Amino acid sequence: MSDIIQLLPDSVANQIAAGEVVQRPASAVKELLENAIDAGADKIQLIVKDAGKALIQVIDNGCGMSITDARMCFERHATSKVRKAEDLFAIRTMGFRGEAMASIAAISQVEMKTKRHEDEVGTLIAIDGSTFIKQEPVGTANGTSICIKNLFYNTPARRNFLKSNPAEMRHIIDEFQRVAMAKPHIAFTLHHDGVEVYRLPASAMKQRVVHLFGNNYNERLIPVEEETTIINLKGYIGKPEFAKKTRGEQFFFVNDRFIKDAYLNHAVNKAYQELLPDDNFPLYVLFIEIDPAKIDVNVHPTKTEIKYLDERSIYAIIHSAVKRSLGKFNISPTIDFNQETGFSNMISPLAHEDIVPPTIAFNPDFNPFAPTTPAYSGGSVARSQNQNMAPSKNWGSLYEITNHELPEQTQIDLGEAQKDDHFEPLQKQFMQIHHRYIVSQIKSGVMIIDQQAAHERILYERFLLHLEDRKGASQQSLFPQTVTLSPNDYELAKSLLEDIKSLGFEVREFGKNTLVIEGIPVDLGSTNINETQLFEHLIEGFKNSQQELKLDKRDALARSMAKNSAIKGGTALGQQEMNTLIEELFACKTPNFSISGKPVIQTIPLSEIAQKFDR
Repeated sequence: MSDIIQLLPDSVANQIAAGEVVQRPASAVKELLENAIDAGADKIQLIVKDAGKALIQVIDNGCGMSITDARMCFERHATSKVRKAEDLFAIRTMGFRGEAMASIAAISQVEMKTKRHEDEVGTLIAIDGSTFIKQEPVGTANGTSICIKNLFYNTPARRNFLKSNPAEMRHIIDEFQRVAMAKPHIAFTLHHDGVEVYRLPASAMKQRVVHLFGNNYNERLIPVEEETTIINLKGYIGKPEFAKKTRGEQFFFVNDRFIKDAYLNHAVNKAYQELLPDDNFPLYVLFIEIDPAKIDVNVHPTKTEIKYLDERSIYAIIHSAVKRSLGKFNISPTIDFNQETGFSNMISPLAHEDIVPPTIAFNPDFNPFAPTTPAYSGGSVARSQNQNMAPSKNWGSLYEITNHELPEQTQIDLGEAQKDDHFEPLQKQFMQIHHRYIVSQIKSGVMIIDQQAAHERILYERFLLHLEDRKGASQQSLFPQTVTLSPNDYELAKSLLEDIKSLGFEVREFGKNTLVIEGIPVDLGSTNINETQLFEHLIEGFKNSQQELKLDKRDALARSMAKNSAIKGGTALGQQEMNTLIEELFACKTPNFSISGKPVIQTIPLSEIAQKFDR
């Protein structure tokens, strides 16, 4: 029997390696940016077209390469960072595996121009799907320029798995942010289809975070710094009141390398445990400096996972440092760009005046047994708050049992669990308790409805219908509002624009990362709504629904819209408003469950009420 094991050709081996290294255009962007950093560049340009599918170009002013190095960099396992096995435990560079350029060249058309500062001319190399095309001298600037064209052109199955351009562009922006955040001393630019997305000058860490996420982040940041014999920790965390429903703005860097670590993430979240609800996630940008000999970065193809020798100690240090910063700095919002604390604001400008103790006003002639209680004379505020709260003359009738005939009501079957009780109110009279629940008498006892969950269910089904028939009515705004989003959220909003318009929004693009909101859905009613805040919450809620629940686009959009625009617990409702809410709830396809899967309606049978009184 003949031998059956053979060595793979280099072109096939490179394509297999590309499956690990280059999963999408963003993967190639990450590798090229890291190579530019390792080359010592202080200015890096990233240019992409068609979300990286047509072109990815990285231009740097780094050290450049010689003729031999330019050719060698496309060979597998060719690297300038590792000479022996022990070097794997002393890595301080970004790249080191020596597979990136060979893998990228195997699935694209690559053209590279490079020149060292001491050379008079540079080198041009062209490669087409691992096939060497040409190498020749060329006049070019110091540093390296690499163009990657038609990614996955020779592997159509891989190309078909790529998402839409806005989705792929969001991944590219993610990778760009991670690299740029770790190197604030380097100037970065990003252009997409001829439009400038980022222009980041060399700056301090705080300015880099603000430039990446927006000027309003200046007041959200709290500094963290801790030096120990195990690690040095520095960076910023977000104030609790600015936490979001998604984890997008959470960054850990170990020796300036972005990593994903659920264990260390838990250390940060635990520090916020008593300050945030379970479904809110704080912002943090934290840098860990550690001896490379105490970590292993060579445990994952994308180098985003690391093993530590002393995980528990690192966890404890991070947790205590974050908790201490929250207590120390989260006092007042900062105004000065480089100032995090506001202790001076705690001193009263009237400190030189005598402090007068509070006094208590009372009526010595007050008689609680007098036939008419005199009005409180403490001020107009008390009277204005209570003047509309006079008890009804017929309040006693609430406790009477009526025997008159019941009006005809439409009986609604809400499934097997409630098939013996049709939630048929005896009267169209409802009572609101604690401004959260609506209570009504039914044949078998009492029905209680969660008003917020009910309204979310109504709006969710209505918005889903609008997304299907594209007929969401709009209510024009008297004064159009502009909303400026992060580049990532802006790309997401553009991809959702048609569906957002179907909901009833009138939205159009307006300049860099900015949209104009000219109308909102009629379904939101005439309440005072902050259009900008509503739109931002819509995008944030959509991201949360897609990440956590893995919902399709329209379902996630309808769910986010319903949650953000529904009436909240604590809202007072009139009798007509409660009537309308109940009628619309019973008209829903699934009225007895909220969009979170929890009950909207609860019933308390008479027998259970009787047991409370030992009958």
